[in-house]
Amino acid sequence: MRLDKYLAESGLGTRSEVKTFIKKGRVRVNDKLVKTDKFQVDANQDIVKFDDSLVNHQTLFYYMMNKPAGVVSVTQDNLHKTVLELLSAEDYRTDIFPAGRLDKDTEGLLFLTNDGGLAHDLLSPHKHVEKEYFARIEGRVTQETVLRFAEGIELHGEKGNPFTGELFIEKSSEISEIRLIIHRGVYHQVKRMFLALDMKVIYLKRLRMGTLALDMRLEAGNYRALTAHELEELKN
Repeated sequence: MRLDKYLAESGLGTRSEVKTFIKKGRVRVNDKLVKTDKFQVDANQDIVKFDDSLVNHQTLFYYMMNKPAGVVSVTQDNLHKTVLELLSAEDYRTDIFPAGRLDKDTEGLLFLTNDGGLAHDLLSPHKHVEKEYFARIEGRVTQETVLRFAEGIELHGEKGNPFTGELFIEKSSEISEIRLIIHRGVYHQVKRMFLALDMKVIYLKRLRMGTLALDMRLEAGNYRALTAHELEELKN
């Protein structure tokens, strides 16, 4: 492929930016200085260096983040800090995006990637990908609540389209603690399901998305690349 394309795909900048780097003599291929962006490189064999540092040519990226509260799950926002701003300068790329959103005040697992095909499969309502949450609820959650979730709950504005969920009670009191597995994902779904039963979600954290479970060693705001095993399971 062309050298400028190779460098741009490696995350060094836009095509126009890397062309400037090449012209300034900052790029070597197999230890030879190259000053033309049209130079052809073999991504599998050639050794490309930028400012004497080896260029890692990787086109698809997959990250697991423990999203903190107060950060929005979008690529750009004029008012709030975005999840992309939590990425290091080394890992940031303009084509990376969050696959599925979490509310600003919701914490937990967020999958970041530039693999549009995989993201579509995970988010498609036809795929029925499970999403598991932990929540604290203002109100006593009982076995009757569990049955209501299993039977389906109609949300405001979604008449004739009941939403179901597998509800597990971890603590039942004035402030209950639960885990919930859902297969669909509409705006504020978990909060709206409990609100329909006159209960309020006061804390929400996503634990799992499909086979991808949150690494509990990740502190809020931290992230890491998926392992090969995690990625293989997620794709399957």
